[in-house]
Amino acid sequence: MADEKRIDEPTGTSFVGHEWDGIEELDTPMPRWWLYTFYACIAFAAVMVVLYPAIPMLHSASTGVLGWSSHGDLAKEMAADHARRAPVMHALEQTPIEQIPSDPKLLRAAQEGGHSAFKVYCTQCHGAGAAGAKGYPNLNDDDWLWGGDLKTIQQTLLHGVRQPGDDETRMSQMPAFGRDGILKPAEVQDVVSYVRFLSKQEGVTASSRRGAAVFTANCAVCHGDAGKGNRAVGAPNLTDGIWLYGGDRDTITETVTNARYGIMPAWGARLDPVTVKMLAIYVHSLGGGEKTPVDPVPAPAESPVPAAVAAR
Repeated sequence: MADEKRIDEPTGTSFVGHEWDGIEELDTPMPRWWLYTFYACIAFAAVMVVLYPAIPMLHSASTGVLGWSSHGDLAKEMAADHARRAPVMHALEQTPIEQIPSDPKLLRAAQEGGHSAFKVYCTQCHGAGAAGAKGYPNLNDDDWLWGGDLKTIQQTLLHGVRQPGDDETRMSQMPAFGRDGILKPAEVQDVVSYVRFLSKQEGVTASSRRGAAVFTANCAVCHGDAGKGNRAVGAPNLTDGIWLYGGDRDTITETVTNARYGIMPAWGARLDPVTVKMLAIYVHSLGGGEKTPVDPVPAPAESPVPAAVAAR
């Protein structure tokens, strides 16, 4: 015969029958408010399952009677933002890049849009502050391999540097003077001494004097007789102390011996023209941007001298 339930006299609640070290458990009922809240949550969840996507299936999920989805919401927000920006984007598309700085509103929009694009596509190589790294140029200074005006920067962005498959890419190739046997190891060291002399890192030495002759015979064709560089072929200025890979003796020796062949993507094949234009505006604004060269105005043609006048 089952034992009769025992009642706890102070609370009037029956015991469950469990006991641990003299401590017994009471069969206290749940509060009514808690039960009603629990049942309301169940009802609410059932309604949500009917109205919204909730039940996963093999290849999709239940759609809900409202047809709502987070993807749909995102698409609407993006469409609204695109419509909001459309007038400015259209103006940027139609305005030649060299004319944008004369319109403060367009210039600000281009700089802000370019900054956003730079953080997505360019910081991996050039850094968050565009200060560059070894092999990746600093975009804050005024030292440019190909030119720093707006149209030149835009062209570089569109077609990249040494980008395979792009016929308009920036292309330059320094010979591997040491690896290919063009110069002997001693001649490499001499020309390194001369380059360090040009950049004011070393004084005049016997090695730098010999290197001057080697430089004239092999390097001046691209870098110029004075080592000032040549933007037409992307040859850097060797006299300003700004280095892409480094100006110490070991690094210059490595460059002269094996050459360098850095590649920058042709962003014209990956980004829309307006984004490329905004990137060019932003890079130009970082501090080293140059003025757009003014095309020379052709001289007016001389009027032919009448024969009667010429005979006088």
